[in-house]
Amino acid sequence: MQKKAANLAVVSNNTFEAFKADNLTHYDISSALQTTLEFDELIHIFSNKIQNLIPHSGFVYNNDEFGLEIKNGIVTRSSCSYAMKVEEQQLGELKLMRRQKFSEQELKMIETLLCCLIYPLRNATLFQQAMNLAFTDVLTQTRNRSAFNDTVRREIRLAHRNGNHLSVVFIDIDHFKSINDNYGHQCGDLALTSIAKWINESIRSSDIVFRYGGEEFVVLLSETDLKGAELLAERIRQNIENHIFAYGLETIRMTASLGTSTLHGDDTLDEFIDRADQAMYRAKQTGRNRVVTA
Repeated sequence: MQKKAANLAVVSNNTFEAFKADNLTHYDISSALQTTLEFDELIHIFSNKIQNLIPHSGFVYNNDEFGLEIKNGIVTRSSCSYAMKVEEQQLGELKLMRRQKFSEQELKMIETLLCCLIYPLRNATLFQQAMNLAFTDVLTQTRNRSAFNDTVRREIRLAHRNGNHLSVVFIDIDHFKSINDNYGHQCGDLALTSIAKWINESIRSSDIVFRYGGEEFVVLLSETDLKGAELLAERIRQNIENHIFAYGLETIRMTASLGTSTLHGDDTLDEFIDRADQAMYRAKQTGRNRVVTA
């Protein structure tokens, strides 16, 4: 693999005199990249725009900060890879692939054209960071209620469109008020942080945890049927029950009541959510520390 790992803002400036790309080409690429703040769209636009200049069969873009891996086309043995960075801001790594080796002139051309991509990627990074802050619960570092409202609408549309399963788990911490009353709100905050950690330990990488409000959490499960949701909810319940929370010299055991539902073909958002919510309340009414399936 022909690998270039450097600050491309600097690399491109150093190689600009070695290869002067057509100004109109730069303008065309830059203009197209100004139309979006989505990483996926930016990389696809860049790949399409440079295809005639630098023929390639596929690409892979990785961004560790946001857990992104965007792939397109055919994976080949020959490739060139660029780690992008500007002003100490990591912007991810882009790998272009094709069957024949890239020439030195083509590598210089890529480095120059990547100047067009760097600042749109930086803008996308700043936008995504801001969105993450707006949609993150400060205490538990899970996603918040606003994030849930946006995400569940999108996932319902995707599930209806593609015919996929979608399930949800509602989680309510049992007797949480007594923790605040007996040990104080600082203890309650630490307990919520621990609960969020234990939930995250129990789920898959594709599942998303939200703090729904107070001591309630929600887990959204894409491509998961009701049986799968029930199994995962039981794993969460057991993980919470099996942990001991230490606060000062006190040890506190916590349990949770959980309700699950899965999306039906004609469900509205409210129907989908209300079934899980009602199942969770039935779990509390029938003894707590259990999973009830809608």
